[in-house]
Amino acid sequence: MILNISIEDQNYPIEVPEEILTEGSEFFKKVDADMDKGWQMSRSWVDNPDVEQRCQVVADKILGAFEHENKKLLVLMSAYILSKLPGVKTVYVSTNGEMQETSFEN
Repeated sequence: MILNISIEDQNYPIEVPEEILTEGSEFFKKVDADMDKGWQMSRSWVDNPDVEQRCQVVADKILGAFEHENKKLLVLMSAYILSKLPGVKTVYVSTNGEMQETSFEN
């Protein structure tokens, strides 16, 4: 499955193998458990992030994975978004420090 990541007008198609989507559920649960405690989203604290906010947090991690050339993390975080937002095709990652401005397109 392909998830398109758009960062500052550059598009990056990320290939996420089907087995990562099916076998990644334990990893996804750990990501969710971490966010269940609340999360600092740019300047705002969110006590209980909803699905879209969780995916915005993960998209911010994708940005970091790009910056550090961490392909494994990039694929895992992309798989998380695909598992939480079925049908999503593109993630428009905010790079202005406001992760709430990250958006998703089906």
